[in-house]
Amino acid sequence: MIKKNTPNPVKLIQFYNLINHNLIYNNKAINRYKKDTFQISADKAENLEKLKKSINKIKNCSLKESATKMVFSDGNPKSKIMFIGEAPGANEDEEGLPFVGRAGALLDKMLSAINLDRKKVYISNIINYRPPENRRPTDEEIKRYLPFIYKHIEIINPKILVLLGSTAMNALIGNEDVISKMRGKWIEKKFGNCKTSVIITFHPAFLMRQPAQKKMAWIDLKMIRDKKI
Repeated sequence: MIKKNTPNPVKLIQFYNLINHNLIYNNKAINRYKKDTFQISADKAENLEKLKKSINKIKNCSLKESATKMVFSDGNPKSKIMFIGEAPGANEDEEGLPFVGRAGALLDKMLSAINLDRKKVYISNIINYRPPENRRPTDEEIKRYLPFIYKHIEIINPKILVLLGSTAMNALIGNEDVISKMRGKWIEKKFGNCKTSVIITFHPAFLMRQPAQKKMAWIDLKMIRDKKI
């Protein structure tokens, strides 16, 4: 049984201040993210490289043709916590890393609120190439890339899988319910040989548009923080 979390008003105010998107003034890509050398097994490194090459070989994909770079991942491939978003935006396409624009800055603040950072988690997206004008990926595009994100999850083998937003939720869990009803619950699911605990929360970009939902995101973040792994 999941214990219900009642937001503490003082801590909630502190959280609001920490992830206040109004403090983000421009759309320039954040260049501070550097690729760290994490010591991972040869098998995991080889499997990740094979997956990257497989994605790079995709044919007849208009996203790949219009994008500047493949956006594969960021963070620590040894982490037991994996975050999956929707698709790269303009800044991500420029840098070749996920979540480096305004939504990425907010995600960093959300991670910091539960004593995490990019060296302690692993981050990817359902789609590896930027959709034009940052539009939502089509169902056909999601279907094309779904086998790759399934394999990506299996290789990383996280104990906790955090799905950011409805696109990631619909792709990996299903679209029977809206995200407001699905968020804040633990779902046990298998991806290949990986058995993981999945939790759904709002995408940082959504929180920038709907700041009233920050209190719900804070509950989800605390559940991640308190989960035993």
